[in-house]
Amino acid sequence: MFYAISWLVIVALLALWSLTAWALHALAVWTVSTAGALSGTASGVGVLALPPWLAPWVPPELASSVTALLSTLGPVVEGLLQATPALAGGLTVATWVLWGLGSLLLVLLGGGLHLLIALWRRRSDPGQPGSRVLAAG
Repeated sequence: MFYAISWLVIVALLALWSLTAWALHALAVWTVSTAGALSGTASGVGVLALPPWLAPWVPPELASSVTALLSTLGPVVEGLLQATPALAGGLTVATWVLWGLGSLLLVLLGGGLHLLIALWRRRSDPGQPGSRVLAAG
């Protein structure tokens, strides 16, 4: 009875693990594949300005240097956004590897529980064949 319950729990955890891996993979692939549609949005970084209420508190040299830094980072961000759809295949491989490792750990946990139950039953029933009872003396 305990064997069936422990393996049923392991199978339920394996199903939950598989569903979680599938859902996160689908979300990650969707995010990565639609990131290419955002290309072109990084080119408008150079026209960013401080809000009027903040402008008196920030030195003009700092504001101009931050604007220059953002305008030089624009092409880098643009290139990264265009390259992200190519990462979808790598995400699939990473998901399968992580799923396999997690599944292996769950099956090993099931085997450990099986052994633990067997040892527990053997110690609780000393008259069972195959168990040794040491005589004192």
